[in-house]
Amino acid sequence: MKFIFPKNYSFKYKLLGFIDYSTAIVDCILGFLLHFIIGIFIKTITTKIYIFIIIFFPLVLFSIFGLGRENLISVVFYMYSFFKKQKVYLYNKKHVG
Repeated sequence: MKFIFPKNYSFKYKLLGFIDYSTAIVDCILGFLLHFIIGIFIKTITTKIYIFIIIFFPLVLFSIFGLGRENLISVVFYMYSFFKKQKVYLYNKKHVG
């Protein structure tokens, strides 16, 4: 069986079929950092769990669903490059008359 892929199609390997491996690795690193930071400041386990879920769950949802089918790393990179090279062009139209 042969498959035909268009030239503009980029094939990416995904974990469980819905999240890129690079995004999953970044999510794991952020989860471990968040767990470590919460563990420093809070001692009760239930409060740790609540705060971890409240902070980490939206990040995971954003990385799964993404923004326009882009992964989290691409969106952060695009935002960084935009803020680094932000240019606004203003012009006035001259009315002839």
